[in-house]
Amino acid sequence: MDEKISGHLAANLKALRSARGLSQAQAAKLAEIPRPTWAQLEGGAGNPTLHVLLRAATALAVSVEELIGPPRQSGRVYPANELRQKVRGGVTVRELIPESLPGLQLERMELAPGAHMKGAPHTPGTREYLACERGQVALFASGERYDVAAGSVVVFRGDQKHSYQNPGRGVAVAYSVVVIAPGAP
Repeated sequence: MDEKISGHLAANLKALRSARGLSQAQAAKLAEIPRPTWAQLEGGAGNPTLHVLLRAATALAVSVEELIGPPRQSGRVYPANELRQKVRGGVTVRELIPESLPGLQLERMELAPGAHMKGAPHTPGTREYLACERGQVALFASGERYDVAAGSVVVFRGDQKHSYQNPGRGVAVAYSVVVIAPGAP
């Protein structure tokens, strides 16, 4: 095994095992491999078979790619200019999760006074949550109007036509959480 990959594997195994509060013996038992084999892998000395890598990955609930790839940092700051942003009809929409999370979208919406924006219907069974932080947002969904004041949340079917409007004289800020229905593409 390439020294670079062995180093990644060693660092990742140790970090993932420690994060889960497991000893080497416990992790080896979960993976159904001998403890000395686990110790060798964490020491960067092992040359595991694909079968051993799969067992270790399964025991730690990660992919093999995550085990052999460059170790992840424990955290990362994403400057505002690295987050995707779009402006539509006086509404600035900025993503809040820079990494893709299957089935979840989280966005911050800043609505100028009088701004109006149509939302795109999502897949059937999707739920959407709109939390207003500042000002007031009028949500139009399924032929109904919901007035959402600062501190309030409205839950609605995200698979229907919907739109957002700031009926106030000041800027409104809201957060949209979209939970895509399981099994949806």
